[in-house]
Amino acid sequence: MSRPATPWGTVHDVLFAVGRGVKYCDVAVLCGVSTQTIVRLVGEYGLMCTRERKPREGSLTLDERVEIAVGIRQGESLAEIGRRIGRPRQTVSAEVKRHGGVKGYHPLRAQDAADRAARRPRRGWIQTRPEVWDQVVACLKQWWSPEQIAVFLRHEHPDDPYWWVSHESIYHAVYVQAKGTLKAELVSCLRRGRTRRKPRATVSERQSRQVIPDMVMISERPPEVDDRAIPGHWEGDLIVGKGNRTFVATLVERRSRFGLLVKIDSKDAAHVAERIAAKVSTLPEHLVKSLTWDQGREMTNHVDLAVAADIDVYFCDPRSPWQRGSNENWNGLVRQYLPKGTDLSLHSQADLDKMAISLNQRPRKTLGWKTPAEVFNKDVTLAA
Repeated sequence: MSRPATPWGTVHDVLFAVGRGVKYCDVAVLCGVSTQTIVRLVGEYGLMCTRERKPREGSLTLDERVEIAVGIRQGESLAEIGRRIGRPRQTVSAEVKRHGGVKGYHPLRAQDAADRAARRPRRGWIQTRPEVWDQVVACLKQWWSPEQIAVFLRHEHPDDPYWWVSHESIYHAVYVQAKGTLKAELVSCLRRGRTRRKPRATVSERQSRQVIPDMVMISERPPEVDDRAIPGHWEGDLIVGKGNRTFVATLVERRSRFGLLVKIDSKDAAHVAERIAAKVSTLPEHLVKSLTWDQGREMTNHVDLAVAADIDVYFCDPRSPWQRGSNENWNGLVRQYLPKGTDLSLHSQADLDKMAISLNQRPRKTLGWKTPAEVFNKDVTLAA
């Protein structure tokens, strides 16, 4: 693949720099192109992601190589550069001579060459175990996932490590080691069809997502909630309007499918908890027992909500909307009145109440063609 040149280097330099963590805007300045060009090149060619290695004691670092390049640009002598970075002139001279001379020295390209020279030559597993690779390719073409393939090979060859390969190694082989039309064909067989591998979240990133303290998970919810025999257990969610800046909270009672709509002015957790508590407090006390929500940040103040409304709050597992099935169905019905992409702030609480009344008066198949209002009002009357 030919790599078009840029004013400062090649596409190789761009991808390598971004892969090492240099910001797009900084790479654009160094290369003399726009940030949009860097984004386009990364999207077209992918990244050159490199592993951090422990350099040999006394070897030049990437920062020092950048300082050498800066010094050359500013017209400093190699001796002056050496004194500035604390290196002998001979070291700087050998570095520049080895990597293109004064006119052709590029720090990232020099660092890349040093990294490659430091690694021991090692052939990949798709070259050393061609039979395994052939089997993997055949399974991929049958739309098997890499994880399925890895488990299958272990089961088929439990006593022969030659056939063992991890699903991450398969992904690496598809995205990095495979070439040309074969790579394009194998990538298209993957479920997501991404043109490049999406990095896995780090431990710190996964921990940072847990922004809701003291969550009580749905697994700890009483069994009585699941069978819908006892009224008073609710499911909730926040639907979003135009520009992800306007919101309406939706609440659905699990037994009767009776729903409420709550006007929300902002996604601030304290505001959301206050508005929901105020709405729930208008209900009969015996019909307010629990609320199940997803792990959205708007529910960070769930403890305040639980105290204000005297209700137990439970949280669904991540990416598990089916655990709030009644609420998801209600949201779909609500979207007939509040379509996606519209400004939800235009509707007053009175408007939302009218919409909820209309929806609660629709017969439901799951209720034997009774309306949610009928079932809910009957529960109110029996308890009274």
